[in-house]
Amino acid sequence: MPSTIRLHRVLRTSPERLYRAFLDPDAKAKWLPPNGFTGKVHALDARVGGGYHMSFSNFSTGTSHSFRGRYLELLEHQRIRYEDQFDDPGLPGTMQVTVTFTPVSCGTELNITQEGIPDAIPTDACYLGWQESLTLLAKLVEVEIPDQ
Repeated sequence: MPSTIRLHRVLRTSPERLYRAFLDPDAKAKWLPPNGFTGKVHALDARVGGGYHMSFSNFSTGTSHSFRGRYLELLEHQRIRYEDQFDDPGLPGTMQVTVTFTPVSCGTELNITQEGIPDAIPTDACYLGWQESLTLLAKLVEVEIPDQ
């Protein structure tokens, strides 16, 4: 039975920066792969009906897995909804992810719901991977580096 996870964070940044981090290919490759993985974005077309193709590689073993997604809703700086699926036939099904960005007094409240996670992926491992990714996301978006 496919499972669902929900994640919540408050980050010291604007909804605009968070929204951009989810749609910029270089940013996505930097923060989305969990610890121990590298990531490549092979294609990204950030428009409703557009999509992306990405892969994670295990730094220890060199093995990789790829996945692709299609954008269902892009409400600028407020919500991103997309579906994605693994290219591996052993991980069937389509997952749906909804990401919301809500301004709060100290930054932005980030909520992520991922539905339809394949049975082969333990829910706790999925939570752990997302937690690691969100830590990397915070390190990317919470820092303001002025131009020199």
